[in-house]
Amino acid sequence: MTYKSRQQTVSNEDHLHDKDNNISAVLSESLDDNIKIIEELFKNCADIVKREVKVDCEQPFRIYGVYTDGLINRDILERYLLTTILNYKNLQGQIKDPETTRTQLIMQHFSATFDVKETDKMNDLVKATLSGDSAIFVEGCSKGLIIATRGWPGRSIGEPSTESVVRGPRDGFTETIRFNTVLVRRRIRDTKLKFKAISYGTRSKTDIVIAYIEDIAKPELVNEVEERLDKYVIDAILDSGYIEQLIEDSWKSPFPQTQATERPDKFAASLLEGKVGILVDTSPFGIIVPATLNSFYQASEDYYQRWQIMSFTRILRYLVSFLSFTLPGLYIATLNFHPEILPTPFAISIAASREGVSFSTVTEVILMEIVFELFREAGIRAPGAIGHVISLVGGLVIGQALVDASIISPMILIIIAFTAICTFAVPDYNLTSAYRLVRYLFVLFAAVFGLYGFLLAMLLVLAHLSSLESFKVPYLAPYNISDQNGSNDLKDTFFRFPIFTQTTRPIFARAMQKTRLRLKNRETSGDVPPASTKQGNRDGSDQK
Repeated sequence: MTYKSRQQTVSNEDHLHDKDNNISAVLSESLDDNIKIIEELFKNCADIVKREVKVDCEQPFRIYGVYTDGLINRDILERYLLTTILNYKNLQGQIKDPETTRTQLIMQHFSATFDVKETDKMNDLVKATLSGDSAIFVEGCSKGLIIATRGWPGRSIGEPSTESVVRGPRDGFTETIRFNTVLVRRRIRDTKLKFKAISYGTRSKTDIVIAYIEDIAKPELVNEVEERLDKYVIDAILDSGYIEQLIEDSWKSPFPQTQATERPDKFAASLLEGKVGILVDTSPFGIIVPATLNSFYQASEDYYQRWQIMSFTRILRYLVSFLSFTLPGLYIATLNFHPEILPTPFAISIAASREGVSFSTVTEVILMEIVFELFREAGIRAPGAIGHVISLVGGLVIGQALVDASIISPMILIIIAFTAICTFAVPDYNLTSAYRLVRYLFVLFAAVFGLYGFLLAMLLVLAHLSSLESFKVPYLAPYNISDQNGSNDLKDTFFRFPIFTQTTRPIFARAMQKTRLRLKNRETSGDVPPASTKQGNRDGSDQK
């Protein structure tokens, strides 16, 4: 199915839904007919306010306003717009052109906001009413007005709870999509930054924004995002998680193929690399595509502090993430099949700690993994203060009780606790969720085949990651790219090289916009710095 045919399918489904609700009609010049449709559509809707008023002028006429209580700014609608119209006595005398309609006159002279649209479709007026705008019907006009009066309550901008930093901005996305676009626009003051707005969901009519920088993002990537969004017809979108699952490449993989973030600085940085972002109304998480495995290890704070300490931190993240899903399996394989590789004192200590334990090592590991998963889930669902108490006290008390009852050995408790700490050290929650599932694969293979099974599980995971793609970009990029651009991208992987050495954008950007940093005192118009300056080596370019 082509992109155009998918669009037609979506519009057909919307049309069928609108037809069932009698909102596909075109406005009538008879105000009473329009009122009849509105009254029928919003029957038993206590939050919808409908008011008919009379404009007193040379030729009096009626207007009919509709809005959703709690979603509008009453000052704009009532104090400025309606009061001005109702108190104006010479409305008819202002019509100099006989073809000027009453709605056009209101748009030209009486609107308190620049954002006013004229439409002849009942569907547009109803959707605007439910979105927080106000709809005005005018007697004798076959067109209505949509007045931008949105003023719904929302959470104030605060620090993201899932991506806190020591140094860096403290603002985060909220559930209001317009606040989120402002936070991004504040960081990228470029006319090339585009926010393409669409409505998704036949019933929810959720506002979605596709964000990209026009001359940096590849057009085929933007088109691919739009095509995947148009692929499905869904009744409601309640969070950005819906969008993630609809547009991902491989739904069978536990590894995330899109990146979610609450930080507008991280979102803006990704757009500057040539990626495409998606913002969903009512969701504080923005989506970034394409996503690679390396991008999940990059935190915003990595670029705000010195490169030496952040390179060390980046290496530590890779190491602990590897241990987070391999350590239990490696312990089982070593203890059950190859204890001879352990130092003798250490092996004797483990054997002594297991004295009196009636369960096998595999059973102990699986039991403690399930217990820690329960603690994690209980800590998330319980209220803030209680959740921390459950996670800390519950783990200590129950863990010690299991050891004292000889149900598990102390070494198992140490292994599982250290594994949990390693999991929390990974900066992206979605990636740690995948590692939690992969951990059981390593436990199973190690329990059956020992170290051979451990290596087999490692090969299976690597083969799976090598086969994954995110919007036609290899999941393991830039590790599997051997050209010059790939070598430049390696400067922001295990090591975070200094900023002045990262002169080119990653593989996601257009070829004509690869350069993102250069010396200001260049001799030529090219990207190569002058060879006579010592600073010429700092941007990573070869001197000629």
